[in-house]
Amino acid sequence: MQRPTTVRIAAGIIAVGALLVGLTACGGQSLSDVKKSEKAAASGAFSNDGALPVPSEEKAKKVIEQIEVDQALAARVPDKIRSSGLRVTTSVGYPPMEEWATNGTDVIGVDPALANAISRKLGLKMTIQDQEFNSMIPGLISGRYDLLLSSMTDNAERRETTTFVDYVRAGNAFLVAAGNPSKVTVPADLCGKTVAVVEGGSSALLAEQFSKDCAAKSKPTYDVLKLAGDSEANLAVQSGRAVATITDYPVAVAHAADPASKSEAVRIDGDESIWGIGIDNSNAEFAKVVQGAVQSLMDDGSYEKLLDAWGVGEMALSKATINGGA
Repeated sequence: MQRPTTVRIAAGIIAVGALLVGLTACGGQSLSDVKKSEKAAASGAFSNDGALPVPSEEKAKKVIEQIEVDQALAARVPDKIRSSGLRVTTSVGYPPMEEWATNGTDVIGVDPALANAISRKLGLKMTIQDQEFNSMIPGLISGRYDLLLSSMTDNAERRETTTFVDYVRAGNAFLVAAGNPSKVTVPADLCGKTVAVVEGGSSALLAEQFSKDCAAKSKPTYDVLKLAGDSEANLAVQSGRAVATITDYPVAVAHAADPASKSEAVRIDGDESIWGIGIDNSNAEFAKVVQGAVQSLMDDGSYEKLLDAWGVGEMALSKATINGGA
């Protein structure tokens, strides 16, 4: 993902439902725990009676509320997580993946929606806490959280401490004026044109690479307009000062969905990365349970509907894998 490097302060915890107990990370289940879980699954005892209520502004609300418990998967949830509930962390402020609802309390977006869907598939209570992006993996390591879901790229460095259940494929996009008057479909279409970027950001690096590709084909290079932030770059496109700007695909989709932006998102093929749901390496067995839950959501159609509700269906993977990133 292409997050800015500025620190975002944790904005507190959102916890709804029954009181959650037990704050340590889970280990393996004892034989007696396994037998109890199997007995509960056989009787259909796991339910969503204590599920985290879905915020009214959550676009995938209807999809989430229709999810039923997978009794076999629920039986495999470690006893400590079953007792304490699923403790999820995310980093709010990256729409449409995660954002605050208008009440400033509820967290909505693709990631919190998927977390809620997973918890319901496993029949678990859930809490979700906003955390600064770079503090989330340490939170898994310390046992403060069971799972992180925050548009995090599954890569080799992070896999040294974290197991990832891969859930979407994310790339980049051009944001152009509504109607795409310059007919931009590929990076080469912008050779010789003005492209707005965030100075020092990943968009600037991409523009530089695309500009070199133009030169290599004896075409005029990009006229790169370096600006302070995304808002300024978007405004440059809206005002006609630039033909396009570059950003993450889901962010471009969210921006273009606002009629006031007068813009359109054009996906850039290639340079995609796999984003994963993070679980500490010490909880590798639970990662397999989460993988099963995501795959079950894929199989029953809930996963696709959830992504579509947020307008990012093109990010979908065909299969839930573990540690499948580059």
